[in-house]
Amino acid sequence: MEILPGTPVALGGPRGFEVTRTLPNKQRRMVGAWCFLDAYGPHDLDGSPGMRVGPHPHTGLQTVTWLVAGEVLHRDSLGNVQEIRPGRLNLMTAGRGISHAEVTPADHSRSLHGVQLWVALPHADRDMPPAFAHHADLPVFSDGGLAATVLMGDLAGLTSPAATHTPLVGAEITLGANAAASLPLRSDFEYAVLALDGAPVIEETTLKPGPLLYVGSGRASLRLSTASPARLLLLGGEPFEERLVMWWNFVGREHDEIVQMRLDWESQTPRFGSVSGYDGPRLPAPPMPLTRLVSRGRVR
Repeated sequence: MEILPGTPVALGGPRGFEVTRTLPNKQRRMVGAWCFLDAYGPHDLDGSPGMRVGPHPHTGLQTVTWLVAGEVLHRDSLGNVQEIRPGRLNLMTAGRGISHAEVTPADHSRSLHGVQLWVALPHADRDMPPAFAHHADLPVFSDGGLAATVLMGDLAGLTSPAATHTPLVGAEITLGANAAASLPLRSDFEYAVLALDGAPVIEETTLKPGPLLYVGSGRASLRLSTASPARLLLLGGEPFEERLVMWWNFVGREHDEIVQMRLDWESQTPRFGSVSGYDGPRLPAPPMPLTRLVSRGRVR
């Protein structure tokens, strides 16, 4: 058991929408192919515009949007416009390049609470054509006071319809009051758990919203319990052994590749397309660091 603390980050600048980032982490950069995790909320949006992230690019990854409460409107350079609500999955595969914007719609709930994740694409698929999918019907596994919605991959014999490119799993777990259950796992996967609300007990560790709990590999099951209702996110997968360069919104393999991605975005080449219908400017890429970016493994 390893506690990975979260870092507060303001999306869009110092006055932007605040999230807590637990992947990549100082100690551990990935869990399976999961390479990025931002959790936000619950935010009270009374008198606030909510989320407003202008058009920005991605490469070499999949973005996964999952909400506990509220709504987010997605627009991308493929022409997709999709509102995401709790219990539904938005999955965008960047491949060789895509751009998108995410905002709280004008007609929205008072509270916004959810997560944004990235999945690194393996070398064989990282330059694939971009794609987008919305999944409103996901499989659910139930056991006593536990219910698990399978967002991606396989869990307890159930398979999500979402496309994956490496063996992995993502699931939202809800626990009723005084629930105690054992969740089946794959011993060849590594796993981590994030509390979304409540204070669930993972084996012997009480977990509250904020940090990510890495539970490792070699487990056939995971014991979960809680005194009061709780909700958590389970992430897992085969350890991802490829070395990556992650910079801004890009996932690549070496420094010069990232330089070209940035140049393509700033020069507005056709690589990333354009997002229609967003009322505001594109996000500019930050300047490249003074030193060369170095590819890194999943553990520091």
